[in-house]
Amino acid sequence: MVTFSDTNLAGLTLFKKGKVRDVYDLGANLLIVATDRVSAFDIVLPTPIPDKGKILTRICEFWFDLTTHIIQNHKITTNISEFPIEAKKYKDKLAARSMLVKKATIIPVECVVRGWLAGSGLKEYRECGAVCGIKLPKGLREADKLPEPIFTPTTKATEGHDLPLTEAELQNLIGKQTAQWLKSKSIELYKFAVNYAAQRDIIIADTKFEFGRIENEIIIVDEIFTPDSSRYWPLKEYEPGRAQKSYDKQFVRDYLEQIGWNKKPPAPHIPPDIVTKTKEKYEQAEKLLIPSEIPTESVGTPIP
Repeated sequence: MVTFSDTNLAGLTLFKKGKVRDVYDLGANLLIVATDRVSAFDIVLPTPIPDKGKILTRICEFWFDLTTHIIQNHKITTNISEFPIEAKKYKDKLAARSMLVKKATIIPVECVVRGWLAGSGLKEYRECGAVCGIKLPKGLREADKLPEPIFTPTTKATEGHDLPLTEAELQNLIGKQTAQWLKSKSIELYKFAVNYAAQRDIIIADTKFEFGRIENEIIIVDEIFTPDSSRYWPLKEYEPGRAQKSYDKQFVRDYLEQIGWNKKPPAPHIPPDIVTKTKEKYEQAEKLLIPSEIPTESVGTPIP
């Protein structure tokens, strides 16, 4: 299987190399290229997942277009014919895995929303009965649905792990008004996506957003509701009280836990059968999520 791990676009200025995406500075705008790299426990694994970057780009564009009635985003186009001339010469590399976006000043936090109890939220709940300072009902089990979605922001670490923030800490970091706005908008986005996904037999158990500013407007940047930034569970197989099957990279995390990796570099290679099954999960998520035809009324009216 052909994979795409590094972009290497000679002549273009590399702005940032993330765990999955390479970002190039094109002057007025940025070019985001989604590779097939996969990370787990904040470490990039040496084995890519074929076509993962293309699937993420299609899902991301779908959600960007579907949520413009809630908030604007940084997407300009994924049509390479509309890219600047210096990028068009790499059309074979960029096809189906790149997005031209607006430049924005990043707000340095991760905005996490949880609707079900899983992952680090479950771990924290078991330790103290709360998540990011938010007290939850007693007796919740793994994968239980929460009474209401909770906003559990974290720091945005340039290296290592993001650290949880209480709402008070978030307000001290970015200001009370901005913090309250991000909380409200994050929960609104999440509730909208959860309702949509449920109609497609998917539970979005939790997700995270990044926001940026363009002049006085706050917009969504990076990615939105992808299987990399969200937990996707099959609705028909949901059963609280245990770990859930998933359409995301939790399958890779489970394998790494199973082999006893210490979660420190160097990361182990992923065997072909795990690669194949992971690819199938991303493909299944895309197939379930995105209908062949999207009704115009479901997209909402773009904000001027």
